[in-house]
Amino acid sequence: QVQLVESGGGLVQPGGSLRLSCVASGFTFSNYGASWYRQAPGKEREFVARIATPGGMTTYADSVKGRFTISRDNAKNTVYLQMNSLKPEDTAVYYCKVVTWWGQGTQVTVSS
Repeated sequence: QVQLVESGGGLVQPGGSLRLSCVASGFTFSNYGASWYRQAPGKEREFVARIATPGGMTTYADSVKGRFTISRDNAKNTVYLQMNSLKPEDTAVYYCKVVTWWGQGTQVTVSS
């Protein structure tokens, strides 16, 4: 069956970095674009970044442009989100999405 499994979240100080990973299984990952979303407490889930296939064109929310980088490794069925210069407002549960499939999420907390 289809599975998306995120990892890499944690607690980081403001200005720090994290790299999230999402491993896909149960379908041909290389055929589909992949996205990251996030949901902060009390807020709606929001788009963060997307990477298309083929070609790897990327799209970012304005709030993360210049700080976050989405990438993918089709040989590993994995999509990544490199997050730099993290801010407290980046605190959220981060989810990967492919088509209509969602992962379970990974918590990112930015706090001193």
